[in-house]
Amino acid sequence: MRDTIKSHDDFHTADSDPSARSPYFFVRAKPARFPDNPRVGFMVTKRTFKLAVHRNRAKRLMRDWVQFNSILMVPEFDYIFTGRADILNTDRETGRAAMGRALKHILRKYAPKTPNNLARLIKHTS
Repeated sequence: MRDTIKSHDDFHTADSDPSARSPYFFVRAKPARFPDNPRVGFMVTKRTFKLAVHRNRAKRLMRDWVQFNSILMVPEFDYIFTGRADILNTDRETGRAAMGRALKHILRKYAPKTPNNLARLIKHTS
């Protein structure tokens, strides 16, 4: 698994940063602070998930989905995932598929066109 974003300042993103939406989460990619060591961050708010049990479950689900689709993540980006309320009402396979679609969207539309990124996209176009 990649390193995680822990600092509050590192979670700040701009509206112009690449993003993708799903009913279960929102993902925003921003230029990596350390390009050789990209990171991921997970946000679930008390406003959306009142109970700590639900916040922890949402983060656990997103971590699993990211790990399953990690090959689609571009090393030039840091990724920030924000959980939505519907994440608690989905199953593992549906979530993994939604995460794959979101990461493919960012890879296809916003990632630098390097040979490694193109190979990543071609390999997982199905």
